[in-house]
Amino acid sequence: MKRLLPALALALWTCLSVAAPTAAPVRAEIETLLTRLQTSGCQFNRNGSWYSGAEAKDHLLRKLAYFEDKTTVQNTEQFIELAATKSSSSGKAYQVRCVGVQAVESKPWLTGQLATLRGAASKPPAVRPGLHPDSQSRSPD
Repeated sequence: MKRLLPALALALWTCLSVAAPTAAPVRAEIETLLTRLQTSGCQFNRNGSWYSGAEAKDHLLRKLAYFEDKTTVQNTEQFIELAATKSSSSGKAYQVRCVGVQAVESKPWLTGQLATLRGAASKPPAVRPGLHPDSQSRSPD
């Protein structure tokens, strides 16, 4: 019995220390945000070196997976704060540099892109002039 109690305590602690997975809508929003970085034509600076948007996306998804092993990522803002703002090893802020624009820290860039994504998602589809909204999804005769 004395040996069983520590084993049960260890098993309970292990179960409680495993983080729940990131909710599917949050994960999807993070991936959409990172795809936006990937396709933006902008570069991503970490620890003094510039990387393509695709390389940045891969790196930040690896960091997301790392944090998902430690904690439940509650929302995209938390992901930005935990994984996409600065280097975990050096503490240096990440930067984003787009063509013709001065480099900025990644946090405001990602937060701005997130606001744009959410704004686009909340807008109703545009109604074409002369058509009833219900007829817009039908194909022309």
